[in-house]
Amino acid sequence: MSFVIIVGILYFLPSLIGLHKRHSLAIFLTNFFLGWTIVGWFVALLWAVGAAPRMPALYVRNELIPVPAGVPVSGGLGHCHHCGAPHFHGAQFCSVCGKLV
Repeated sequence: MSFVIIVGILYFLPSLIGLHKRHSLAIFLTNFFLGWTIVGWFVALLWAVGAAPRMPALYVRNELIPVPAGVPVSGGLGHCHHCGAPHFHGAQFCSVCGKLV
């Protein structure tokens, strides 16, 4: 029984490593369908190790913008005094109207 669990964990190791990466579904599908081949398993593993992490994103005026690393997402937004568009605290100009916030 424990042998089956260990083999299952090793088989899905690329999927576990790539769980919070940008292409996690594609890594899982590659691992699931091609993992039984040695080449497919190594491709999925290298992809999982080298993939960029998922970046949180915010919708600002119906446009999806990625949030840079280190910027707090919750509570990190203010609003422009002129047009009301949201912006990150510390921004000097509004990205929508261009005026000083």
